[in-house]
Amino acid sequence: MHTLLGLETIEQVAGHPIYGASWAGFALETLMAQLSWPATAHFYRTAVGAEIDLVIERPDRSIWAIENKRGLSAKLERGFYTACEDLKPAKSFVVHSGEDRYPITKEIEAIGLRELSELLRGEGA
Repeated sequence: MHTLLGLETIEQVAGHPIYGASWAGFALETLMAQLSWPATAHFYRTAVGAEIDLVIERPDRSIWAIENKRGLSAKLERGFYTACEDLKPAKSFVVHSGEDRYPITKEIEAIGLRELSELLRGEGA
């Protein structure tokens, strides 16, 4: 995608409107490649605006909700909270491009892409 748009450096990508979608695609591919257990994955959105970027259903039918944020911090929109109320995930994460891991709420944790990848790889069924 970056090549087709003529974007050759990270600075060019970061200054382009496609940057958010590019990060989201990269994060989703990275996370899905790390799954060490069978899973069903999908996007969740309702007509009233509830939305989660990645919903992973584990073999035991529990759900993990993952939202992608390209910045170093993890600020959530109301739609994520609403979607979590709908789906009641066992774990909820906001993956960001930084390295820090910290709670956003009692149920939702911010986590860097690298650490969440390691967590998914190590979470055997």
